[in-house]
Amino acid sequence: MVASLVGFLGDFDLAEEAAQEAFAIAAERWPERGVPDNPAGWLIATARNRAIDRIRRQRTLEAKTRLLDVPEVTVDEIDDAVIGDERLELIFTCCHPALAMEAQVALTLRALGGLTTEEIARAFILSEETMKRRLSRAKAKIKATGIPFAVPADHLLPDRVDAVLAVIYLIYNEGYSGRIDLAAEAIRLGQLLAELMPDEPEVHGLLALMLIHHARHRARFARSELVLLEEQDRSLWDMKALAKGREALDRAIALYGGGPYVLQAAIASLQAEDEIDWDEVAQLYCRLEALTGSPVVELNRAVAIAQAGELAAALDIVERLDLDDYQYLHSTRAGLLQRLGRGEEARASYERALKLATSEPERRFLQRRIAEL
Repeated sequence: MVASLVGFLGDFDLAEEAAQEAFAIAAERWPERGVPDNPAGWLIATARNRAIDRIRRQRTLEAKTRLLDVPEVTVDEIDDAVIGDERLELIFTCCHPALAMEAQVALTLRALGGLTTEEIARAFILSEETMKRRLSRAKAKIKATGIPFAVPADHLLPDRVDAVLAVIYLIYNEGYSGRIDLAAEAIRLGQLLAELMPDEPEVHGLLALMLIHHARHRARFARSELVLLEEQDRSLWDMKALAKGREALDRAIALYGGGPYVLQAAIASLQAEDEIDWDEVAQLYCRLEALTGSPVVELNRAVAIAQAGELAAALDIVERLDLDDYQYLHSTRAGLLQRLGRGEEARASYERALKLATSEPERRFLQRRIAEL
C-alpha cells in the first residue's frame, strides 16, 4: 500500500497518513458490510481517493496541484502487477545513494518492512526521537532533491542493485548478532526482491546466503554462550531453511552468477555439509578475495587453510593482514598460535581480541579460551 501511495502522491508522510485513514475506514465498514473481493485494491483506492480529497480541501500544496484534477480511482484499477512494480520502485527510492546508509536502512525498514519508528530505534539501540529525526531528514531529502520514484535506467541498474543488496545484508547482520526478528525481516525483504527481480543472480545469492546462515541461528548459542560451527548441535538447524537457501543458490548459479553474494552463499552451503571440503572452501575464498580485495575475506581464507591442516601457512597469511582494530583477526591469530603450541603469544592475541569485543557472548567465549591456556 505504501509503495503504491508514495508513487502516486510523491510524498512519504501523506502516503502513510492516507494508508492509516483507509485502514480506519475498513475497520469501521468491513465488519458490517463484509470484506471486499479485492481487499488490497479497496484499501489502496480508498487511500488514494481520501488523499486527493484532502489535497483538494487544502489547495495549498502547490507541489501536488497535478492531483487536483485526478479522477477517483476504482478498485478494479488496482492489480497485483502494478503493486509489484511500485514496491520495486520504492526499494530503489529508499536505497538511493544520495541518502546516508543509516537513512537508507531506516527508511527501508519503515516503508517496506512496516516496522514502527519505535521498533527500528530499539533494533539499532537508538532513542525513538533520534530515529524519528533520521527518518524525517531522509524523507525531506527525497522531496527536496527530487529523488525519483523509479527503477533506475538499465546502465545504472547493476550499481544500484548492489546498493540495495548492501542495505538488506546490513539489516540481516544487525539481526544475526542477536536480534533474530531483524534478521528474519531482512530475509523477507530478500524474498521480496527475488520475487521482483527474478533474473538477477546476486539477488538470489544474497537470499541464499541469509537463509543458509539463518538455518543455523538456534545452534549458535547454548545457554547464552557462543558455539563455534564445528561444535554446534546440528539437530537444532532448520533444515527447511537450509534447503530453501540451497534452492536459491542453485537458481543463482543457473543464472551464471559468480558475484560476491553467490560465492559467499556457496561457501556457507559447503560449511553446512556433514563433511566439509576445506580445500574447496579456501579456493572459493580466493575467488572472493580477487573480486572484493577485502582483507577480511583473506582472513577467512586463512581459517579455511588452517582447517585443511596447514596451520603455518594460515598464520603467515594472518600476520600479513593490516587489521589491527578487527577483533576477529586477533582471535583467529590466537587460535592458530594455540594450536601451534605457542601459548603465551596466543594469550596476548586473545586479550587483544577481548578488548575489541563488543557483545557479551563473544567476551565470555574469549575469556574461556584464555582460561584454557
